[in-house]
Amino acid sequence: MTAAYDDVPFSELLHHPAATTRRLDVVRTLRLRRRDAGDLALMRVEQMERDASIVYFAVRLLAGLVRTDNIEALRQALPEALPWSTFLPAEDVDTLINELVDTARGAMALDNLAPIALLLTQWRHSAEIHADPDLLAAVTREPEGDLGPAPIPEAAE
Repeated sequence: MTAAYDDVPFSELLHHPAATTRRLDVVRTLRLRRRDAGDLALMRVEQMERDASIVYFAVRLLAGLVRTDNIEALRQALPEALPWSTFLPAEDVDTLINELVDTARGAMALDNLAPIALLLTQWRHSAEIHADPDLLAAVTREPEGDLGPAPIPEAAE
C-alpha cells in the first residue's frame, strides 16, 4: 500500500523533476512546500479521477438518501462524520443536511469542492456557539445579541 503523501520542497521538483515525480510510485500525492506562497499538491491524473469518482458517489448517495426519505439514517450517521454536529439543535441538523446535499450537488457540477468546505466551516462555527452557553446567550440575547446586518465599511482614503 502506498502512503498518502510526502512533503518535498518545491525546489526539488524544479531541480530534479524526473526523480521527484518518480516518488509518486510510492505515495499518492506529493505536497510541494513553497516559502512565499501556499503549498501545492502533485498527483497522477488517474488518482485525481479516482478521488473525484468517490466524491461524486458520496454526493449522489447523500442526495439519494434525502430524496428517498432516509433523512433519519443521515441524522444518525452525521455525528460519526461531523462529531461537532452533536451540539446543533435538531432543526439545525436538518437544515445542515439539506444545505449540504444542495451545496454538494452544485459544487460537483462546478468541479469545485470549495463551497462544501465553506459550508462545513460555517456550520462548525455554529456548533461552537451552541457548545458554549455563555457565547450562545450573548449571540441570542435581544436586542444586543443580533445587531442586524453589518454596515459596509467606508473606503480608506
